[in-house]
Amino acid sequence: MDGQLESVPAVEVDPDGTFKYILVRVQRAGGAEHRDLVRGTAAAEFHNHIFEKVNPEMEKLGFECKCLGGGKIDHNSKDKKMRVFGLSTGYGKADHAVTVEILKKVYQDYEITWSDDKK
Repeated sequence: MDGQLESVPAVEVDPDGTFKYILVRVQRAGGAEHRDLVRGTAAAEFHNHIFEKVNPEMEKLGFECKCLGGGKIDHNSKDKKMRVFGLSTGYGKADHAVTVEILKKVYQDYEITWSDDKK
C-alpha cells in the first residue's frame, strides 16, 4: 500500500528527557523525491533500535529508508527547549543543523539549539 510522503510525520520524539535520535531519509523506491525525518526515544538503547522500528513502518508504506546519522536530543517541554548534540557510534553524526530546522517546523514556539558537544 503506497503512502504519501507528506503524510509521514516529520518528527516523532519523546515529550521529555535526554534520548538518542536518528535523522532518516525516506523516499519512494526508485524515486527522486525524498523527505528527512527525525525520530528519537529513550526506549532505544542504541541508535539502530530506532531505525529497526522506523524502517519496517516506512517499507509498509512503500518507502525506502536510509539513516543519515544520529545523536542525542535533550527535550525540556516545560521550558520549551531542545538541545541537539552528540553522535551515533554506528551511523555517525547526523547534520544537527538539518535536524534543528526540521524540529523548528514542528516545535515553532521552542528554543532549539545544537552543538558538536558529546554531552
